[in-house]
Amino acid sequence: MDINPALLEKVSQENPEFRELYKEHSSLKLKVDEFNKMKLITPEQEMENKKHQKQKLSLKDRMEKILSQYKETIH
Repeated sequence: MDINPALLEKVSQENPEFRELYKEHSSLKLKVDEFNKMKLITPEQEMENKKHQKQKLSLKDRMEKILSQYKETIH
């Protein structure tokens, strides 16, 4: 996600939903990164990793939608 830092800061301060989505997305990113560092992964861990990746993507889509709404109000 290539975001203008000023816009990200503004939206984070003004929109509690975005703030929560961002926090959750960051947490999931750390979990996915940990799974990706593992040399061996069990099928259960693979399923959990896929679930985290899907959740992360869903959160990212929602955050991008909020950001685009803010961009429209600026221009």
